[in-house]
Amino acid sequence: MRMTRYNRRNYSNQRRSGFYGACVCGKAVYMGIEGKRSCTSVLVGRAATRDGSVIIARNEDNTTPNLAKNFRVVAAGERDGQTLESPETGFTFTMSEGGMRYTAMPDADTSGGLYEEAGVNSAHVAMSATESAYANDLVLAFDPFVEDGLAEDAMLTAVLPYVRSAREGVRRLGDIVEERGSAEANGVLFADRSEAWYMEIATGHHWVAQRIPDDCYAVVANQISIQEVDFESDGFMWSQGIREFVDGNALNPRPGSFDFRRIFGTATEQDLHYNTPRVWYGQKVLTPSAVQSPEDFDLPFIRRADFKIGVEDVARVLSSHFDLTEFDPIGRRGDAKSRARYRAIALSRTQESHIIQMPPLSEGDAAGEGPSPVCWTAVGTPGFSPYLPLFTDVGSLPACLDGAHCTEPDFENAYWLFRSLQALSDARYGVTERIVQAYCSEQRRKMHAHLSKARALESSLSLKEEREIYLGRANERLLEDAMSDARAQLGRLMKALAQASPLSYTMDSNL
Repeated sequence: MRMTRYNRRNYSNQRRSGFYGACVCGKAVYMGIEGKRSCTSVLVGRAATRDGSVIIARNEDNTTPNLAKNFRVVAAGERDGQTLESPETGFTFTMSEGGMRYTAMPDADTSGGLYEEAGVNSAHVAMSATESAYANDLVLAFDPFVEDGLAEDAMLTAVLPYVRSAREGVRRLGDIVEERGSAEANGVLFADRSEAWYMEIATGHHWVAQRIPDDCYAVVANQISIQEVDFESDGFMWSQGIREFVDGNALNPRPGSFDFRRIFGTATEQDLHYNTPRVWYGQKVLTPSAVQSPEDFDLPFIRRADFKIGVEDVARVLSSHFDLTEFDPIGRRGDAKSRARYRAIALSRTQESHIIQMPPLSEGDAAGEGPSPVCWTAVGTPGFSPYLPLFTDVGSLPACLDGAHCTEPDFENAYWLFRSLQALSDARYGVTERIVQAYCSEQRRKMHAHLSKARALESSLSLKEEREIYLGRANERLLEDAMSDARAQLGRLMKALAQASPLSYTMDSNL
């Protein structure tokens, strides 16, 4: 996730050695670091899913639990000719003509940058940016970050409006990094209807991207994750001169191979408590047959699941707080020490979680046609908020999702309403657990039923304009129902917590 200018400065200047080298930003907190705004990502190839969709997904985390998000449509050409300037780094970029329409998830308060985070464009290319990563001291000594280089706040804006395939997205972003430099280390997710790609920008100018094999998935948690790079395969892309950079500076601890994680990444105690356990849990959910440790530096990047993966399986990973294990910070297993040992996947400071589902084309469909991609969006903390299946082939999104500068609580705004569910649910989870589980179960049924019904009518509409209008109305109906149900859930939580208040005292029935 994000890194402010202050934290990027510390990222470069306040490092300590580890097995591969480590970087520390800001002040130590929660087995990790205060300045580290970290996300968790999942990518799934089309042959690994139940319906042949390609899926990319990510939790957007921050340093605060109260940073309002919007979800909106950026019209085609809306920013053409404008010069984008990053408040974080000073990076400037002139938006070229021909920008396509795309969905975006910007901050409500854009004074620190747009941070558009995730979306799908009208050519049906999806992008999610970014998964913060950390490179080791040695590689950064030879290719440091560029202070006014590209960073997360401007990344999606500079790339998504202009690309017509996932590969093209990787190449466009790679070209910008090589020419202008990167201000930080990041992982970026791309997808179209055929492919999912994960791209890792490790240093000021060097990066590698890997296509997720069709029958596989990947879970990523704030580490350089890509392993052996095959320079003869079209399943990889990389920065110009990366092999010469590594060989010329004697950076490869295992000559004869090119393990990107070992050459560029870190392996520290911080990783063991903050990062690897999240990958372990995601793989535990999707490949339960694998026997692995949460403190394993060598968890594989690419995995095959034990079953066909659905959206609900990805949601289970991203909404997890290590459920049903001794490491659940709001659970009852283990003890106080085990429950505080690892950083959970879903946090109070998760601002939104998105699962972008790119359905396959039907026979006879041309590129840019076919069923609308869906961005399943949990506003606030997943696990307390439902994943809303929002169609992206629309001209606008419901007003309650786009609160402009709604930075203070307003329960007509989706962000603040759903954020309130987490605020009332997790502090006394023993009281609210059954209420939360019943609500989430009901919402899952409703969301899948809504999507199925909407898809059936979508397929009967032949004109693109008709489909856009219909899908926009379907989104509006969905939000109306979801907001109403969330208000009812809010009432149930308030009643339960009031009843369980410790500020009570009973002597007899009259007192």
